[in-house]
Amino acid sequence: MRTYRQLFASPEFPPLFFTSLAQVAAQTVSGLALATLIYAATGSPLLSALSMFGPSLAQVIGATALMSAADRIPPRAAMAGLGLVFAVETAVLAIPGLPVAAAFGILFVTGVLASVGGGVRYGLLNEILPKEGYLIGRSVLNMAVGTMQICGYGLGGVLLTALSPRVTLLVGAGLYLAAAVVARFGLSARPPRASGRPSVAQTWRNNAVLWSSVPRRYVFLALWVPNGLIVGCESLFVSLSPRHAGVLFAFAAFGMLLGDITTGRFLPASWRRVLGAPLRLLLAVPYLVFAFHPALPIAAAAVMLASVGYAASLLLQERLMALTLHALSGQALGLQSSGMLTMQGVGAVLAGVVAQWSSPSDAMTVMAVASVVVTLSLARGLRPERVESPVEAATALAPVS
Repeated sequence: MRTYRQLFASPEFPPLFFTSLAQVAAQTVSGLALATLIYAATGSPLLSALSMFGPSLAQVIGATALMSAADRIPPRAAMAGLGLVFAVETAVLAIPGLPVAAAFGILFVTGVLASVGGGVRYGLLNEILPKEGYLIGRSVLNMAVGTMQICGYGLGGVLLTALSPRVTLLVGAGLYLAAAVVARFGLSARPPRASGRPSVAQTWRNNAVLWSSVPRRYVFLALWVPNGLIVGCESLFVSLSPRHAGVLFAFAAFGMLLGDITTGRFLPASWRRVLGAPLRLLLAVPYLVFAFHPALPIAAAAVMLASVGYAASLLLQERLMALTLHALSGQALGLQSSGMLTMQGVGAVLAGVVAQWSSPSDAMTVMAVASVVVTLSLARGLRPERVESPVEAATALAPVS
């Protein structure tokens, strides 16, 4: 499966695709609105950054306690139910006079539940497509993220200007509700991928198996840490330039879209092995320009170029699937997604703290340098010769009951 026509001819992919579109649009619109509300109420870059990316911190709870549910509950019911819950939570955030502490409590619950949602969604993708179709399928979903972030931040900026942050939050709630409807009536009923009840103990056992392989550990760390540090840079866009934050977010999303199109559709396997390391460095290096406090056009160009480097995650996810049995694919992808989002929350906290004591531009430079250092230190363990074959990966995993 190498063409978009073949991909969308797969019966289950279009509804999964459109569900993802609606969810990402909802997240971007409501996230920008809430960050604007929090910044206006507190004047704090740290709290503003946390309102957009802080829920990611809660994903560590789901990853360590609930992630076994990703393979043990019917995917359609899980996706539709979560969409409905997120719609209600986002509507509550629009209530006038809601305390900041209460808003962060709601975001915490959202983050915990979203950790399971990521495992369900990407585990379903791995199930509905043949093995050779996973890369292009995941790239198209990532492209959907990039496109809807461009549209979502653009729409959010227009709504914030024309209406108000609270009305914009209600639009986000409506988009989450649309995602729930598409999932419920577009996806077919499928049984769970693994038997047994979800439990904290099973989650820990499966995570221990996934973490037991040295090549998988390097893949997980490369997916989590450099990415999270750069999202810390992005979390400062609002405090860097409140009027133009939407522009910077849109350019970041456009760069990610370009990288996903090129990597998922046009990059042959031989080039993917060679370009993985440069793409991982590209994610951070352009942000070093913020040390010079650039004007908006240069800042937007640097952000767009850096975001092309997010395509490195596609290559790492493909490698992760080659190292993981089908029965654990949902939890592996959920752990990858939750760990990445948790590190994005950590990155937002670190960037916000540095910005509190210096400036957003200086904090972005510090985070970019840290990302480069981590990427270089992980490079040795990500060389192609260090990767196990699928047979060796399968033998390393115990059967899941």
